[in-house]
Amino acid sequence: MRLSTRIALAVGATVPVLVMATGWLLLRLVAADLHDQQDAHLRQSAAAVAKDARGLLRASAADRSARIEQARQRRLFTSALDVGVRLVGPSETFTGGPQPDQGVALPASAPVPVTLRAGGDSWRILSTRVAGTRPRVRGTLWLFAPDTAASTQLRLVRRRVVTVALLAAPLSGLLAGAVAGRASRPLRRLRDSASGLDPRTSAARLDHTPARIAEVDDLAHTLRTVLSRYDEQAARTEEALATARSFASAAAHELRTPLMSMQTNLEILTEHPGLPAPDRDEVLDDLRREHARLLGLLVMLRELGRGDLVEADAFGPVDLADVVEASVREQRRRRPLAHIVADCPPGLRVHGWEPGLRTVLDNLLVNALVHGGCPDGRPARVGVTVRASGDHALLFVDDEGPGIAPERRGTVFERFVRRPDSPGSGLGLTLVAQQVDLHRGRVRVLDPPSGTGTRIEVRLPLPGGADDVEATLPLQRNWVITTAGTRPQEFHKERS
Repeated sequence: MRLSTRIALAVGATVPVLVMATGWLLLRLVAADLHDQQDAHLRQSAAAVAKDARGLLRASAADRSARIEQARQRRLFTSALDVGVRLVGPSETFTGGPQPDQGVALPASAPVPVTLRAGGDSWRILSTRVAGTRPRVRGTLWLFAPDTAASTQLRLVRRRVVTVALLAAPLSGLLAGAVAGRASRPLRRLRDSASGLDPRTSAARLDHTPARIAEVDDLAHTLRTVLSRYDEQAARTEEALATARSFASAAAHELRTPLMSMQTNLEILTEHPGLPAPDRDEVLDDLRREHARLLGLLVMLRELGRGDLVEADAFGPVDLADVVEASVREQRRRRPLAHIVADCPPGLRVHGWEPGLRTVLDNLLVNALVHGGCPDGRPARVGVTVRASGDHALLFVDDEGPGIAPERRGTVFERFVRRPDSPGSGLGLTLVAQQVDLHRGRVRVLDPPSGTGTRIEVRLPLPGGADDVEATLPLQRNWVITTAGTRPQEFHKERS
């Protein structure tokens, strides 16, 4: 059922009820006014006939001739005019004018006007005490006014109220339907605009011109918000599916080599059970290395997929000192011979995802410890420094290794790029670049201050700075999907 029809039916049903309720109140007020008029007339009549009523009682008490009583009785009834009179004395009752039958029981007294119903008729009655100076000159004077005029007027008002209510029902319904139909026109336009949207065939979005109707404009804003969230969720779902497919493809491609190597080694062990101990140990060492590489590759691919799917509400204030200390402590536990120095003042906070920032520190330290060993064979020496610089937090990881040639610094963050002798998966620095990109930061390879080794600089925006993008993420997060060498390299090049 249309909204305008509902409004018309509701108004058509409500208006007659309101008319009837108002008519009932009007009837009560009219009845009260009519009774007030009758009561005032009864009081005036009572005051006018009181003197003649006392004279009639005195004449009756003195036992005067019937002619004198009749004369006083006529004067009494004449003064009462159109009001019925009944004078009840000690020994006689004098009546005249319109009044109920003598057999109708009257109340004991009626000092204020009341309504008396008798034989289908309605009367307003009033009683007053009449007394003279003599002992036997006393009685009760009753006055009666027919209530027919008031009843007639009330019936007339009642009929008119019912007539108005019956006419108001269809007229108000039609008028409300016309007004509601015109008022709901912006809703119909909004419906037509929304029904024409089909994300499968068109990129058009809801186009709404403000109707200056709060409810319609609010509904349009809500629809836009819902559709925008739907588009975002659809894009995230499509991205997640693409990530899953790319993960499977990348895993199959990159795992083929270590799996084939492991298969070859297993076949050697199976076909040559009497293999000499040195050769057997070499094959087993090769199996262990390939297994470690395989496991590391799976872990790195999983972390890349995790970074691609993280949502903005996972971000919050993170103290860089806590992240650095936790990562340094873990690497010292795993490599007790390495020398790791951390210089990180507490209280330097960024808006970030703590697991992602921990991934950055872990992979930078592992990369420096694995590839930044001292040329003379001494244990690796790695330094971690964090400081604020303007609107950014700067993180430096320095090692004393052979360094990275300037021409190769533009490719070290790509997927599966590694040294030929590297035991890693080629995804460690890719994870670093991904997380820095998620935090709207920059990462690049520099020459260390000492001139020997490698320095990797990570620049992250501080909250409240010019580059602060709190609660926002890059629109394209496809580090698993993007093939090596095709992703733009802005994340590691210096920006002007």
